[in-house]
Amino acid sequence: MSSLAIENIGLLVTNDESLGEGPLGIVRDASLVFEDDRVAAVERGAAEADERFDAAGRCVIPGFVDSHTHLVFAGDRSEEFAARMAGKPYEAGGIRVTTEATRAAGEAELRTLAAARRAEGLRAGITHLEIKSGYGLDVDSERRLCEIASELTDDVTFLGAHAVPAEYDGRADEYVELVCGEMLAACAPLARWIDVFCERGAFDADQSRAVLEAGRTAGLGLRVHGNQLGPGPGVQLAVEMGAASVDHCTYLDDADVEALAESDTVATFLPATDFSTRQPYPDARRMIDAGGRFAIATNTNPGSSNTTSMSFCIALAVREMGMTIEEALLAATLGGARALRRDDVGHLAPGARADMVVINTQSYIDLVYRAGVPLIRAVLMGGTEAWTSDPSPRP
Repeated sequence: MSSLAIENIGLLVTNDESLGEGPLGIVRDASLVFEDDRVAAVERGAAEADERFDAAGRCVIPGFVDSHTHLVFAGDRSEEFAARMAGKPYEAGGIRVTTEATRAAGEAELRTLAAARRAEGLRAGITHLEIKSGYGLDVDSERRLCEIASELTDDVTFLGAHAVPAEYDGRADEYVELVCGEMLAACAPLARWIDVFCERGAFDADQSRAVLEAGRTAGLGLRVHGNQLGPGPGVQLAVEMGAASVDHCTYLDDADVEALAESDTVATFLPATDFSTRQPYPDARRMIDAGGRFAIATNTNPGSSNTTSMSFCIALAVREMGMTIEEALLAATLGGARALRRDDVGHLAPGARADMVVINTQSYIDLVYRAGVPLIRAVLMGGTEAWTSDPSPRP
């Protein structure tokens, strides 16, 4: 069993209160010891290991866990974005534009595009992520998207119920039958999760419940897009059915907050989406104070959040959603892990996967304080250096 010591860490965020200071479990002047792909020990001062990596006094955090992305797609919707910036409202129907481009793209093109986005996210410190389908909206295309996603992550979500495709106009219930039947049968072997866009312009509560029930019967975990464009049934449905996460949560009434606070369902906020669509930002402070579970994710997609920068999302959450910097960092790491119901990522305690990010600064505060500056110095996944901004040999 080979070991690696990450030495001379000025400030280590473990996300384990038993290991250090405060909710971030901060350890100063620390060393991390990895054995193969797992964290073996958190030490103060130097540590013994077969190999060494000098953090040079920098801050080290757990790798970001991005629990909501749509990475596999083709096409461009920059003109739609520009129109929104000029005042045109966001509408869920834009999904069809990407569906047309994605269906027309070859498998090799889709694979190349998705791999490039995954590499971009890695450079931004994202070490684990979920990837949804949802831009095929027919049996063969959805299966193809799930297959490509499965090459990049083991958290694949089948999202056939993303929108009603043009060929099913006026026949939404028939499309739901297809999603719950032949399409689900084709995609379930490649997926861990099923999701539904429970929103005006997409699927109503009864249709969404049918999709989730079919997915659960097929052995998939449940996720929900909800309460993005206005108040709606998405949050209540997610809690009722025990979904791992309900995502967007831009519009929450008191009953939604209470339901989430009394459940294990994670409210996943997508602040870059609210930025891109010019929607109001959700009041995360109200959710946090009520005791609800929460996460932040990028929602990487071409129509409403074309970014892979978790640091950008953290800065928005602090500036616009009432989170402290510490809460936002937890939301982008441990919160994302909880939204995916994983205990192997999002923290740096013994037994966790050895996924970490070296920030080119002495404190995680600079992720917000120096917003927009590329601060990621190095990324390790499973104890192996996956990316570095410094091409020189390791000291």
